[in-house]
Amino acid sequence: MAELHKGATITPTKVELVQAWMGSQRWYAAKGTSPSVTRLASWRLGDPAGEVGVEVLVVADTSGPAPVVYQVPLTYRGAPLEGAEQALVGTMEHSVLGPRWVYDAPHDPVYAAQLLELVQGRVRAESTAANDAFDDTVVATPGAAWDRDVRVVASKVLSGEQSNTSVILECVAADGSAVPVIVKVFRMLSTGENPDVVLQSALREAGCVRVPAVVGSVAGQWPEPDASGEAPAEGGRTAYGHFAFAQEFLPGVEDAWRVALAAVREGEDFSGPARALGEATAEVHATLADALGTTPTSPELAREILDEMRQRYAAAAAEVVALHDHEDAVSAILDAAESASWPALQRIHGDYHLGQVLHTRDGGWVLLDFEGEPLRPLSERNQPDQWIRDIAGMLRSFDYAGGAVEHSTDASARDWVASAQQAFLDGYAAVADEDPRDRPALLAAFELDKAMYEVVYEVRNRPTWVDIPLAAIERLASGFDPTPTTATAPQEDTP
Repeated sequence: MAELHKGATITPTKVELVQAWMGSQRWYAAKGTSPSVTRLASWRLGDPAGEVGVEVLVVADTSGPAPVVYQVPLTYRGAPLEGAEQALVGTMEHSVLGPRWVYDAPHDPVYAAQLLELVQGRVRAESTAANDAFDDTVVATPGAAWDRDVRVVASKVLSGEQSNTSVILECVAADGSAVPVIVKVFRMLSTGENPDVVLQSALREAGCVRVPAVVGSVAGQWPEPDASGEAPAEGGRTAYGHFAFAQEFLPGVEDAWRVALAAVREGEDFSGPARALGEATAEVHATLADALGTTPTSPELAREILDEMRQRYAAAAAEVVALHDHEDAVSAILDAAESASWPALQRIHGDYHLGQVLHTRDGGWVLLDFEGEPLRPLSERNQPDQWIRDIAGMLRSFDYAGGAVEHSTDASARDWVASAQQAFLDGYAAVADEDPRDRPALLAAFELDKAMYEVVYEVRNRPTWVDIPLAAIERLASGFDPTPTTATAPQEDTP
């Protein structure tokens, strides 16, 4: 265990360093504001060589209307870490140890290696309050179906992430074979289990291979801050959530978005891969329903879901006045959905699109990132939802692939989009108990809702692309037919 230096002074303090640095990070939610940081909790990991300090801080940022809790892992070094200049949080003077270079820990190989040791249950979190003591509020859960003993030989942070930090670990097993692993370090913390951990673990434990193998996770407790961001007095309320999630990494594979874009550009028939993706989606939905259960959708909840859709339509129409032209058609679709038979609620992916699926070397599809829509509160993302939401999300993603290519060429991709969408639905229907097209009002409502979200996003971030969701809304509004498009009659719903 690392030695704590009680009574030592540090200038500037750790909180001061983090506060000055955090606002420029991609995962910091309150862009454009200056963080105001309070320390809530901390725990350590030991360095086997005894050279590097590894500490995980849990802090509250009170710069916004309500405190936001973040996980900030740090490493402390007596000399600069070569090649990690972009990860330097700052330097401080320790009254006992002298100058210390402080780094964002996911970029430090010592943290990466020890975090995986913790995930696999080979080390324990250490206390920051006493020497030779463990922190029992931090618990690792190795994957129930994971049987490899792996150790880290190299690590690299995955670039481009917004809300979390993922580290790719080059690992070796006991037999010397290479076993790549990716560990996701959750930055913004909320009380409750992370759906990415819960759903992928449930799928693997049920024998589903449509998600990467789960190595394990780390979860723990921290004091729940009051309105001012301060930690409660001893015995006050505590929060619980996940800190990290490790799973098998699939190198050298492309996500379905890139695969689909290449197919559109080359004019290649995508019906085969799209059908296989529909089959994989149905398999995952069925496994989640069996593993985690279903509940009936009450008429009250159906109305609540549709009311939220109406609110999103109003918000989108406020951004793009032309949407008011479709008000009657949108209302007709949502009214028809309210009168429809709704399937049971179950756990779903929640943010399903082509970028969340990998095309493996053997041609199979693997689904990723079950966290749900990142802007929704964790409490909502942990609730069961309508599986048809995932279907609508993927149909919209096929349309976006076609629209993206149409933006750069004069050729139409409408035939490609229609073929891919229908093949995806065919594949889903072949494996599932029913065809999504047997619920035309619900399918149209969820597609419309997704397109409304896209309109607002594009207007605010990429105005030249707003024509893609606007054209989709036009097609949905003008072409809606409440009659099922397959020969199979709608089935009675059961819990």
